[in-house]
Amino acid sequence: MTYGDGVCDVNINELIKFHEAHGKICTITAVQPKGRFGSMTLDGDRILSFREKSKADVPFINGGFMVMRPEIFDYIGGNFMLEQEPFDKLIADGELMAYKYDGFWQCMDTVRDKRKLEALWQSKSAPWKLWQD
Repeated sequence: MTYGDGVCDVNINELIKFHEAHGKICTITAVQPKGRFGSMTLDGDRILSFREKSKADVPFINGGFMVMRPEIFDYIGGNFMLEQEPFDKLIADGELMAYKYDGFWQCMDTVRDKRKLEALWQSKSAPWKLWQD
């Protein structure tokens, strides 16, 4: 399953293999997008240093690519937000796993994101596409 608002070059077969190996109900692809902003270290109002943006500064997030066993339907009912009640119940039952992925991942939530992805596509350097000439 995917939310459809992100682009990724995750190997789906490897994701499924990881999911089948642990035997839990749900696996989420966990990604660490590069931070959009650098940071500053302050001492009161005085700036001590600048630090460029880094993946290490960003926690893992839900990359939006998931594998689920049919038992997921036991956790879903009525009007729900997947990231809330169903995932919370899966966590409580020890049935939610993370597939840590360090490859290409980009959300497409804004016009800026869309333009970035389109530029990659136009330049034929889109990591999610296998080019054939």
